Amino acid sequence: MTRSDLVEILAAQFPQLTHRDAELSVKTILDALAQALDDGHRVEIRGFGSFSVSHRSARIGRNPRSGEQVAVPEKRIPHFKPGKTLRELVDYQAEERKVDGRNQPENVVD
Repeated sequence: MTRSDLVEILAAQFPQLTHRDAELSVKTILDALAQALDDGHRVEIRGFGSFSVSHRSARIGRNPRSGEQVAVPEKRIPHFKPGKTLRELVDYQAEERKVDGRNQPENVVD
């Protein structure tokens, strides 16, 4: 699912919202999430999961082509941990696909 797919679904579910309002809503939520992570906060959405920032220390890595040692600087990376409800939903749908004989995941949004 892409950002524009999410906007389309939101606009379809709430007819009182124009497409532009749905787009602004999605943009505002994602910008607020990114800003909170940039500020060092943890963001939790109950039933969905939590977003946090992990710290990776500086280290010595290797260039896979030449084998030469390379200094990799420290960095902060976003981390997502799915909530129990999301984990169970994904696992249940995967089990259903196995029983039905379907191999491909479906992009289903309820």
